[in-house]
Order: sequence, then structure tokens, then C-alpha cells
Amino acid sequence: ASEDIIAGNVSKYIVLPAGYCGQPKKGHLIFDACFESGNLGRVDHVTEFEYDLFIRPDTCNPRFRVWFNFTVENVKESQ
Repeated sequence: ASEDIIAGNVSKYIVLPAGYCGQPKKGHLIFDACFESGNLGRVDHVTEFEYDLFIRPDTCNPRFRVWFNFTVENVKESQ
């Protein structure tokens, strides 16, 4: 289904390129929304500079996804 249920927030989720093995390097982004008001449910790697982010619906009104709150770490210069 195109509207998969996203139950929880990502927690220090390291996004690695397809086929990459080994320790994360600078530029392999780390997303985190495991805190009060965090609402990032899923991250898909598209390219080095593009990611698809899936925001969880608001707890009190599941029809709306009008805000987002998450952190990103491990960026490299020019990324």
C-alpha cells in the first residue's frame, strides 16, 4: 500500500547507500526523532543529496502532517 502505517519514530537511524558495507562515513546521515514532538517515521536514501522523508501523522489528528521535527547529524561540508 502506498500509505504504509508508520508506527514509531526513527531513532539514531543511519542511512547508508544501497550495497554499502562497513562503518558509516562522514556524509552518511543520521536521522533522529526519538524525542518529545519528534515525528519522522521513515527515511529512504535516494542519492547522496536526496532522501525521501516520511512524517508520521499528528497524534491528535491523523489527517494532518503539516509540521516536522527531527535532527540530522554526520553531514559533510557541501552536503
